[in-house]
Amino acid sequence: MATLEELLRASAARHAHLCPRQVLGVRMGMLAAELLGLELPRSDKRLLAIVETDGCFVDGVSSATGCQVGHRTLRIVDYGKIAATFVDTHHDRAFRIAPHPTARAAARDYAPEARDRWEAYLLGYQRMPVPRLLVWQPVRLREPSARLLSRPEARAICARCQEEVYNEREVIQNGIILCQACAGTAYYESTDA
Repeated sequence: MATLEELLRASAARHAHLCPRQVLGVRMGMLAAELLGLELPRSDKRLLAIVETDGCFVDGVSSATGCQVGHRTLRIVDYGKIAATFVDTHHDRAFRIAPHPTARAAARDYAPEARDRWEAYLLGYQRMPVPRLLVWQPVRLREPSARLLSRPEARAICARCQEEVYNEREVIQNGIILCQACAGTAYYESTDA
């Protein structure tokens, strides 16, 4: 297992600098490894990380765990929260980890030399003991991890737009295969007249 310092360097290299949310992501990844009994970072698909926001926090999680969007082991479900669920896909065990509600206020206690709040968070989050920094709970996914990961060969053609749909993300309406957009759940709408 890489050290905190090594993982923070990797995250900073990926993000072009180091910030407090990256530290939280790295520390959460390290705790997930301990809770799930896994060696991290991983290069296989045994660990699935579901993060609840985008941005620098995700770079910290990815650096610590090896989970990546491109490998389909990192998913973003944007709730606007600095939190993540880590799933051992071999045993369907999962833990959701978030910052302790008092971590922000306590950061200065662990970095008295900090020049401002931002630096107090940056240094304090690195130094705080895990129970003071993070809270965690075992959770169960509403969908099995195998369904989230799907199968790489799973493909369908949307009957309306004729686009390919991968990873079993098609919708069946009245016996017709549709993509999410044609089924009415798109995040966009056409501007064609």
